[in-house]
Amino acid sequence: MALLKNEHITLRALEPEDLMLLYRLENETSLWTVGNSLAPYSQYVLRQYIAESRRDIYELKQLRLIIEVNETGRAVGLIDLFDFDPHNRRSGTGILLDPDFQGNGIATEALLLLIEYAFSFLKLHQLYAHIPVGNKPSRALYARCGFTVAGTLTDWLADGEGFRDVLAVQLFSPNSSRDL
Repeated sequence: MALLKNEHITLRALEPEDLMLLYRLENETSLWTVGNSLAPYSQYVLRQYIAESRRDIYELKQLRLIIEVNETGRAVGLIDLFDFDPHNRRSGTGILLDPDFQGNGIATEALLLLIEYAFSFLKLHQLYAHIPVGNKPSRALYARCGFTVAGTLTDWLADGEGFRDVLAVQLFSPNSSRDL
């Protein structure tokens, strides 16, 4: 199969036509506590972000891709590499899927495609994610894709009710050796 594509989905670059999906997902206030958002994004700012996304991962230190369903051509979510560190050959990962498309395997397929790209093409040594302890769907997703818990970050995320712990999960490239 082609890189960043399988029978069901394609991970592709952001296009101007993705503005409204990005606008809707980035401005979903219930998700702000798991990311770094503190205020809504304007369409103007997101248009600029899409225009800047043409720059490469080595320059931006991040890569955001659209998750598109092949059968319909519909964009249904976002998947990211962020905090890209080429020297230490690692990157954070994140995924955000339209709620209407959750629970049918799309997130698993998207994360597996991103893992293959990160390890085979970018030659990364490891990927990681921070998952709120109470986010059972994300915990299950990352476990299905081979990530293991490396530890707990105590009181890591603030929300309106206090602080929440997150799990730090990691996945190492099958092609890399680890010095333990």
